[in-house]
Formats: sequence, C-alpha cells, structure tokens
Amino acid sequence: MNKNTKSGIIVFIILLIVAGGCIGWSVYAKKTEAQKNAFYNNATGNPSGVSSEDKSSVNKAGREYIAALYVEGTIEEANSSYNQAWLLSVINKLKNDSSNVAIAMYVNSPGGGVYQADEVYFALKDYQGTGKKLYVYMGPLAASGGYYISCPANKIFANRNTLTGSIGVIAGELIDATELLDTVGIKIEAIHSGRNKLMGNFYEEITQEQEDIMQSISDECYDQFVGIVASERNMNINKVKELADGRIYTAAQALKNGLIDSINTWDNMIIELRTAIDIPDCKVITYHYEYKQTLRESILGLVSKIQGSTAAAKLGLPAKVWDDLEGFNSYPAYLYRQ
Repeated sequence: MNKNTKSGIIVFIILLIVAGGCIGWSVYAKKTEAQKNAFYNNATGNPSGVSSEDKSSVNKAGREYIAALYVEGTIEEANSSYNQAWLLSVINKLKNDSSNVAIAMYVNSPGGGVYQADEVYFALKDYQGTGKKLYVYMGPLAASGGYYISCPANKIFANRNTLTGSIGVIAGELIDATELLDTVGIKIEAIHSGRNKLMGNFYEEITQEQEDIMQSISDECYDQFVGIVASERNMNINKVKELADGRIYTAAQALKNGLIDSINTWDNMIIELRTAIDIPDCKVITYHYEYKQTLRESILGLVSKIQGSTAAAKLGLPAKVWDDLEGFNSYPAYLYRQ
C-alpha cells in the first residue's frame, strides 16, 4: 500500500469516526430551539403562516380564498427548502381561518422522515375535518413521503412528467467498516451496556439480530404506508402491496394504477377546485417557505463540500459515492433515493 493511499484511508476513517459520532445528532440537532429560531429568523416565507400578500385586508373584507401551499424539499425537521414547524403552523392557521375555503397543495419532494411525514398527514386530515377541500398538484417529484402526504387529498393532480410512487421504507442505512479498520490497524472500543445499544455503528459487525430489529421497524412503517394508501385511495390492500415495491411511477402509470386522479396543469386544477367550492372567482394566496442562507452557512457548506471531494479523490471514490455515504439515514424514512 503506497503512502498516498494509506493517507487517504486514514482521512476516510477519521471522517467516518466523526460522522459515526454525529450521525444521529446531525439529524435531530435541528430540533433544538436555537436552530429552529435560526431558521425562523432567516425565513422570508413567513413562518407565522402569513403570506407575502397582506392577508389582513382579505379578512377585513371577508373575502374567501384558496391557499396555494407549497411543500418542497426533503421532509424533515428543517432544511434550506423545508421547515416542519412552519408547515404545521400554516396548516393549523388555515384550518382556523374562516376566510380560507380550501388548500391547493403543490408537492415537489422525494419524501423524508416517517415521523415528519405522518405529522403532516394528520395535520391535513385535521384540516379536512372542518369540511374544507384539499387538492394536491404534484410537481417534478412527489415520491415516497411526498406521495404519503398527498394521499388525504380530495383529488390528486400531476404534471404529465411527474414521477411519483416509491411506496416503501428505508429503516436505516448502516456502514460496516471493520475490515477497513483492520487493514489500517485501527481498533475502536466502546464501553456500553445492552448488546444492541450501539447498533449500526461502523466499527462493529452487524449481527443478524440487529438486521432483524431494523427489518421489523421497516415492516411496521411499510404496513402503515400501505394502509394509508389503501384507505385514502379506496383501493384493495393487496392491490396496493403489488404496487408498493418501492418503484417510482410516471404520471400515466400512476393514473392507470389509481394512485392519482388526473394529469393536468396547475391552472386547470385551480379552475376545477373553484368549481368544487362553487366560487368561480375565488382568490388564491400563496404560502411558500423560503430560507435565506447566511454567509457563514454558505462558507461552511463550501468548505464541507471541498473536504468531502478531497477525501473521496484520495480514496479513488466518485464524488457521488461520498455524498451517498454522508447522506445515510439513521432514522426510518419514506424517502426516494437515486
């Protein structure tokens, strides 16, 4: 083994150790109050649920409106294009706003966390409990959790080039780097109680028991997803299971299989929704979360990308492989991964 290769492996292992120690934290750290506040303070998408248009004038005039609610990006606690607290807050405010008569929800998402997707699902069901209508329009990608949160809609519309489906679960992605560590001569000892307490760490071999544990979690989440599709789409559960092998479907395939109701344009969906609520000229107000990245975050992101590319190059790995390693899930997810 030459010096450069060994050096690259050592860099890789060090980064694995850091990643291994932080993988759970990195996903859930965004739940801390400080981080949430950082997202709120930098949001131009109005986390309070007020649209960029002055809705107070609409309420004073008593004019009814449709909320065009945009859900984009990975469904998790918070990221640059998605914010769970903001979305739930908006749905709740719309539910309690007597001037709001319907939601037209635009979905462009590969899905995300099982927990977060289910929260959104129940918030939308709660909204519909008031008798208001929910129409969904699928953008380029409405897969896995993106399809999950679309299911309660009174009608689901899609662009003719939409990709959807991917009904399935990733319970977690585990790395076993024990052979690599042995090759370089690194030994890690972790003091813990409970043989599965460190389940999924990269420096111990994955046991059959641990695989079974993760599979049981996956199966439970899968049954939940399949049950919701069957119930909301009024489909036989065995039929849904035939479709739910994790694959994505084109809009035409999804329509044929009963996963959506129509292939059409956004504008035509709004026209149909106005007809359904019997208000032909009903106003549409947009709710769109936007996160303004700070200079510090931009620099840190660039540095991280350079470091990852450097480490991948030293190991002779394609950059995408390195990105996939960094993006492994440590939590159950309804997520479409390319």
